[in-house]
Amino acid sequence: MRLLPALLVSAALLAGCHKTEVAAPSSAPNPGTPTAPVHHPSRPVPVEPLAVCETRGASPLEAAHAAYEVEDWKRALSCAAEAAARTPDDPAAHSERAAALSALGRFDEARLAYARALALDPEHLDALLGAAHLYGVSLPSSRDNDELAFLYSERGRELAADGDDEELTAQFALLSAMAANDLGEATLALQRAEEAARVLEGDADVAYERAVALFELCRFEEAKAAFEELRTDPDHGAHALEHLGMLLEREGKWAEAEADFKKAQEMAPEDFPPPVLLSPSAFSDAVARAVRALPRDMQKDLRGVPVTTEEIPKDDDLRDGAPPLSPTILGLFRGPSLGEPCPEGEKGPCRSVVLYRRNLARAVTSEGELLEQIRVTLLHEVGHLRGEDDMELAARGLE
Repeated sequence: MRLLPALLVSAALLAGCHKTEVAAPSSAPNPGTPTAPVHHPSRPVPVEPLAVCETRGASPLEAAHAAYEVEDWKRALSCAAEAAARTPDDPAAHSERAAALSALGRFDEARLAYARALALDPEHLDALLGAAHLYGVSLPSSRDNDELAFLYSERGRELAADGDDEELTAQFALLSAMAANDLGEATLALQRAEEAARVLEGDADVAYERAVALFELCRFEEAKAAFEELRTDPDHGAHALEHLGMLLEREGKWAEAEADFKKAQEMAPEDFPPPVLLSPSAFSDAVARAVRALPRDMQKDLRGVPVTTEEIPKDDDLRDGAPPLSPTILGLFRGPSLGEPCPEGEKGPCRSVVLYRRNLARAVTSEGELLEQIRVTLLHEVGHLRGEDDMELAARGLE
């Protein structure tokens, strides 16, 4: 059983790619039967042939695994491909191939290989671990990728626990924590991170996921202490500094926060480009223009609903419900939806929308992106005004 070295190890192998032609049905098509393609390229896509597998006295599958362990990804791929060709129904061969493909950055092929391995054996632990890592770490974060990562890691975690494999269970728990944090499920992320920490003592990836979950749950003092421990970590230091900057903002320590933001940008400029921070008045003007540009029905719904701006969310707003809202939210709708009555005795408007200048500035990389994100954030908050919840809004692409 391969154990991933926490966050940094790419797992995956890939199944050999071949096409089976299917004859067109002679009668009405069966919905469950694939039909022949109506178009195919006139020329095959050029591929670079793999080297002959050097088994060195072992089986191709054993040779692939040994090559992977010493990070000889190309030899691992050639041997795993040979193993998959010899035993096409062996999920281990396809999982080993996927691991090598993923390590080589050939993620689309790795996805297919893991799919094949798990189609052959949905409980194959190596394939589940590799697939969870591929979707949760290697591929860009998106709701679809994060949800798949979470499903694979949770299934693997249960199976590993049933087999009394504590270390593998902890590896899956870590991947579950990563996916849960990305999905905004901080309570579950904290549970999984603390479960992993009991076995993977001192693991920086586990400590980072725990710190993020504490931050998202608005447990700010605990989060600050946790991120301070990671300030100089080579893999997580920049992200720790970015979070420490946001925590200092919440304390009103703007100059100290800016110093940490600057350090984070120097350490990881691609992850933390300079924020697109309009002046407070220019930001308010941009929000007002975006409101005026909304469709007429939305402008009608917003009549009597103040749309204002603030620097960052207030603690009381974040902790108004359970679980609390993320400190990085871009906007907030306060009050009952249009279909519900206002509380009795409340003075002034019972509904309002606010957009957060600093959070929005950090979410984009250009002024054009900022203006578009202001528009999307307004659409999201109008959705809440109309009674939609976050899942319904996410389904419409308005996360």
